[in-house]
Amino acid sequence: MALESVSDRRVLVTGGAGFVGSHLVAALAPTNDVTVLDDFSTGARDHLPEDVTVVEGDVRDEAAVDEAMAGIDVVFHEAAMVSVPESVERPVDCHRLNGGATVGVLDRARRHDARVVLASSAAVYGTPEKVPVEESDALSPASPYGFEKRSNEQYARFYAETYGLPTVPLRYFNVYGPRGLDGEYAGVIGTFVRQAQAGEPLTVEGDGEQTRDFVYVGDVVRANLRAATTDATGRPFNVGTGESVTINHLAETVRDVVGSDVSIEHVPPREGDIERSEADVTVASDRLGFEADVGLREGLALTLAED
Repeated sequence: MALESVSDRRVLVTGGAGFVGSHLVAALAPTNDVTVLDDFSTGARDHLPEDVTVVEGDVRDEAAVDEAMAGIDVVFHEAAMVSVPESVERPVDCHRLNGGATVGVLDRARRHDARVVLASSAAVYGTPEKVPVEESDALSPASPYGFEKRSNEQYARFYAETYGLPTVPLRYFNVYGPRGLDGEYAGVIGTFVRQAQAGEPLTVEGDGEQTRDFVYVGDVVRANLRAATTDATGRPFNVGTGESVTINHLAETVRDVVGSDVSIEHVPPREGDIERSEADVTVASDRLGFEADVGLREGLALTLAED
């Protein structure tokens, strides 16, 4: 799995001690001057290489963002409230952290003349009318998390068109990988892995025929590195594999990779669960030059090897 080349840049990763952010920092640090802005409310310092500059602060704090962004060429904006249920419980906090803070990052980047690569989400689509879902399809988010990600993309386009700020929103699908089994990103993969490791039945909600596009974090990093150099700015890109698997198949695969013979049990479906999700990756391939390399079984094995 080759990483794309981004070198000799001064880069800022907000939320750089978190799941996706820390993998991005690890890829960038060997050949770039990397600064991390993180309040460590969810991220961990031991995820960071020793040779990066750390600004401990809140992404909502304009002074902290200004300090971290001084002299920066590229900003990778990963800091966010990433839990959809939490966003439903705390919509005002979600708006301030995922919405207001992102506008602040964009505006400071405009003043510092820095490109911005934004972590967006497939949550902007809500329940898709069809799959695979294309970037031009209707956006109908169903949570404050999705609302803010959609708004962030609109602000990114506004800043690109009005101020000439290079912006690239990346719509992550279901990201998994090392350091992501126990946090907010973990979702069903984290649940299945922990159940299998504990010798407990894997609990599948509903009939298990729901589909998801699971994308390995290393591929998400590669998409970010592509976005740091592309000329195709001011528009969003899907970041997924372009393939979906059923939750039943996921459960069987996790059980095999963990090496467990636990049973798979079905429990009542979760209210409001999306039935189908799959990225159309044609535009990302054509315009961004990105295609995912890591299949599900390989990605699960890599995840468990570092767990």
